Amino acid sequence: MAGWEKNHELADLMVKHIFAGVFICRFLCRLYRSAHSFYIYVGKCFGRRDKQCVMRFGARGNMDYLVHMKKAIDYIEDNLQNDIDLASCAKSCGYSQYHFLRLFKYVTGITPADYIRKRRISEIAKQIAENDAYISELAFRYGFNSKENFSRAFKAEHHILPSEYRLAKNSLKLYDKIAFEDTGFSVRPEFLTLADFKLIVYKSDEAYAPNFWNKYNAKGYSKILSGGREVCDYGVCIWNNETERLDYYVGIKKDEAAGNLQCTDTLEIQGGLYARFSTPPARHCDFVNTIHRTWDYIFREWLPRSDYTFTGGYQFECYVESSRVYSEDIYIPVRER
Repeated sequence: MAGWEKNHELADLMVKHIFAGVFICRFLCRLYRSAHSFYIYVGKCFGRRDKQCVMRFGARGNMDYLVHMKKAIDYIEDNLQNDIDLASCAKSCGYSQYHFLRLFKYVTGITPADYIRKRRISEIAKQIAENDAYISELAFRYGFNSKENFSRAFKAEHHILPSEYRLAKNSLKLYDKIAFEDTGFSVRPEFLTLADFKLIVYKSDEAYAPNFWNKYNAKGYSKILSGGREVCDYGVCIWNNETERLDYYVGIKKDEAAGNLQCTDTLEIQGGLYARFSTPPARHCDFVNTIHRTWDYIFREWLPRSDYTFTGGYQFECYVESSRVYSEDIYIPVRER
């Protein structure tokens, strides 16, 4: 591209395509809200998931546009350990700063500055988990001017300190490089009938479920509930019609709860037919993203095409964090159509 003037008309056209995509995505979310209550929640939690849907609408409109945006993403990724400014990002794909900022935000859901910050924090988090390098050294390497500034940014992102993360070695929801290609994803369920059971749980005080898991794991709440034993943790959600949001809980089975149960609730999970999905094997750094892709697939792809319908009861996931297996089971209450 010779200059931003040649992209002006294309930029305005693509914004119109993107707005159309946003409208369609919002309409579909409203259409399926009653049946897909969990997806509404993870749609909010994922953030970028719905924006990736918007990207696919845009891709149909003009592939050249996505090629140009990919150049900007590649430029950012190649320079995460260097100084990056808006002018350089815009120049890398042939847009003015104004149009680049405008289109980047509509395509990804965040500004270039937020993308850079999230990517740098994610790359540092990977290295904190993989080696014993000083946190301050990693922070400086990726452009943070002090350990304190990085710690504040890390806590704002994940709601725990990097030192707590290193100690707990829990799985984080990291922000991967944006990919414009649809790589495909599928999992097959197993159907089984469960008996009623009870859970002792903490109710989430976070709008974003992964942040509550971070606190739950970093504070050692599982062993506080179990009395020090290693047990399976359950994440449970159900749509609340009064608040019009999803209530989320984390805890353990009641018959394993032999520790301190202060500030907990008791949930009774109704038995019946469930579809159980096992998330594909993953690594520590992409485990939570794989979980989210699985939930996304269940409610966007599998459920609408299956011979089953969601009953509207508690949905839950279970995993032993200390196992380091990086695959969990997801249970959806269903009945045949």
